[in-house]
Amino acid sequence: MSAGTVSVTELEAARLLLARMGISPADLLEQPTGKAVPTFAEYVPVVAAAVGDGTRRVYGSYWTKLVVQWGERRLDEPTPSEIEALAGRIRATAVLRRNARGGRGAAEHLIAALRCLYRRAAADGLIPETCNPALRVAKPGRQPSTRRAVADVRLAEINEVAASTGDDPVLDSLLLRLHTETACRRGGALALRPIDLDAEQCLILLREKGGTVRWQPVSPTLMRHLRRHAEDRDAQEDGQLLRYRSGRAITRRRYDYLWARIGRQLPWVAVQQISMHWLRHTTLTWVERAYGYGVAAAYAGHSGSRSEAGTTAQYVKAGLPEVATALQGLTGEPHPLAAADGGGEMSPVQ
Repeated sequence: MSAGTVSVTELEAARLLLARMGISPADLLEQPTGKAVPTFAEYVPVVAAAVGDGTRRVYGSYWTKLVVQWGERRLDEPTPSEIEALAGRIRATAVLRRNARGGRGAAEHLIAALRCLYRRAAADGLIPETCNPALRVAKPGRQPSTRRAVADVRLAEINEVAASTGDDPVLDSLLLRLHTETACRRGGALALRPIDLDAEQCLILLREKGGTVRWQPVSPTLMRHLRRHAEDRDAQEDGQLLRYRSGRAITRRRYDYLWARIGRQLPWVAVQQISMHWLRHTTLTWVERAYGYGVAAAYAGHSGSRSEAGTTAQYVKAGLPEVATALQGLTGEPHPLAAADGGGEMSPVQ
């Protein structure tokens, strides 16, 4: 029977019946999943076990909060309004730290954690792909980062303190040089293995967030120290390279210890919350000023997609020779892959 032959009274009766059953017209168009929708308490452990370590580390605490708040509720029960209200409570009760942004980060991570959870549920056939209420909740706007490039004289102070204090200054100096030369992220340094060192071409293989993998040039001096470190501390070829004197692999806690120690010696480090990521800013800022945006993007390991810097990024991509040339200018050491004409100016960040 076509809609044109149905009376107004019959249509109203059908709408009333659907409303009483809690069914919308959109629900009638969706294909049934054939699976029972789990509760948050049932499904959060499934997702936590499926994602990578980085995702679990960022979202894990927020999934725990969801189990506490909505553990017995099914995934398809919360509405966008309820999610927004929960994000507001999380934001209001966020731990106040020196670098806090009014709980914006906590609310943003909660919404992102929910979106991840619902995407997995849709992929598992537990809910329709269109039924992700977290997508209809806007994330709080991000404020500009307070990180910036560290001045040369300040960077020299940091390196001096690291090399003259602590229980393992050799390790800490190596960490600082590694991050300064390569602008790598903390995860990339921790994932480095002896088999990732190409000594002949002075390259290291960095595996960082998002599953990205790239070869990054390093100076002959850094390569020499990395190989010696692996040998002296009995690092297996396919095991983690960076280790304590005992041979135990370092973790992120070493970074926390290092910067806390430097902050006690240099109060401005503690006040401004300086971290390894500031060294990434420092190196990439210098590379961009001396060699241009395209080389800086390649040096950072950015993909150069439109989402990062617009259409122009597709046309200014740089390769290993350009990155090696920038490193050569940064360190003052010749690199086997650097362009023959060099270029740029030598930096005091050495």
